[in-house]
Formats: sequence, structure tokens, C-alpha cells
Amino acid sequence: MFAPEGPTLRELAVQALSSVERGYDLLAPKFDRTPFRTPDAVLGPVLRELRDLGPFADGLDLCCGTGAGMEVLGQVCRERVTGVDVSAGMLAVARARAQGTADSRGTGDAGPRWEWVRADARALPFGPVFDVVVSFGAFGHFLPRERPGLFGQVAAVLRPGGRFVFPVLAPARPGSPLYWALLGFDAAMRVRNALWHPRFVMYYRGFRLTEVRAELERAGFAVELRALPELGRRADGSPRCRLVVATRPGSPTA
Repeated sequence: MFAPEGPTLRELAVQALSSVERGYDLLAPKFDRTPFRTPDAVLGPVLRELRDLGPFADGLDLCCGTGAGMEVLGQVCRERVTGVDVSAGMLAVARARAQGTADSRGTGDAGPRWEWVRADARALPFGPVFDVVVSFGAFGHFLPRERPGLFGQVAAVLRPGGRFVFPVLAPARPGSPLYWALLGFDAAMRVRNALWHPRFVMYYRGFRLTEVRAELERAGFAVELRALPELGRRADGSPRCRLVVATRPGSPTA
């Protein structure tokens, strides 16, 4: 499905009937051949903005999956990039990808230290040791009631002046094919979770920018929105994708 080397419909069905952790363990070897991986068309503009905001010493990729966001952080962080994910399978693929990239570059290229940590994003095992936290496409795995705690965790692992950065796509236009597709997916997921355990939390329509911005501000962040012009504009002239830049109060450390 999606590509000749991608998961089959049966494999996706088995994943969907598993927990989030087990489902991604199963999907990990083929994850990069699905549309679920954040595309380079999004990663590139985010990298440009991070270069404008940085450089940084230490960065964290929250719910890093197979490591696409870590590759972005590796270009703007001097000391260390860390990927955290609940799925051991996704972390294994991320580690192997990073090793392959390092081997292709050769040993003469200096860069940040890379590390991977298996942990729940709602209980991060770090102190305030990061200058930037990024996340790509993971927020659908958290229920709205969980977001304040999640954002509090991010604030707790950032140094003063640190940034929490992530892209947000504009919502689908009501009545459009994408609108009905996402509505149908979320409805099917709610029925699945009502009838089957363990739950697999993945909802596409619950991450509303106005609500998220208010929750970030309540967590103590100062929030800035940046348009990503490479991704185009909608018919009303608004950006198709915005970058949220949430800054923890305080002066950045040297």
C-alpha cells in the first residue's frame, strides 16, 4: 500500500488493532514508505526557519519516529540531538538510518552527538537541558485533555529562552474531499476505540491552532506564528502551513 515497498492493507489493519506503541513497532520497517512520514516539502521550510532562529547547542525531537526531524536538528545544533519516542521499533530504524548517514559522510565531518531515548512524551526523563524542541506530525496521538500536560513537559525540558517549534497545516476547507476524508477517519477511529482495546489514539481534526496557542500561553510560552510560503496559500490568502515558535521565558544561556 502507498508504494510497492510499503505496508500491505493487512499489515495496516493489524497495526490499527494494536496499541500505539505496538502498532508503530510493527510499522517501523516500512514507515518511511508511507504518507505518514513528514515530507521533505515540510522539513525544508522548517529547517530554513530554524537556521534563522539558531544555531542551538542541544535539540530534542519529540516523538521522533524514524528520525526525519532529527536530521533537521542535526543541521542547526552544535552539541547534541536527542530523539525520544515510545516505540522501540521506530527508534531502532532511526538509529540505523543515522548510522548509515554517518557512514556515507565519512568520519571527517564534525557534528553534534546523536542519541535516542525510549520514553513517553507525557513523562520526559530530562531536566531543562535543551535549547530547542521540535515535533512533526505527532500531536494526533494525544487527546486534547492531554495537551496541557504535554506542553508543560516541553517547557520543563527547555532552558530559559528555549524554543518549541512545530508546523501546523491549515484545516481542510469544509465540504472538500479532504475534509470528508479526515472526518470519516476520525469517526472510524472513535468507533474502533469504543469497541476495541487497547486504544489506538490518532485523530486528525482535534489539533486546532487557536486552542493550541492558548494552551501554550497558559504553559508559560510566548507564541509567534510564522508562515511557510513555500507551501502556498489558500484561496482566502491565508498560509497553508504555519510554523509555531513557542519561546520559554528567560534569557538564553550562553
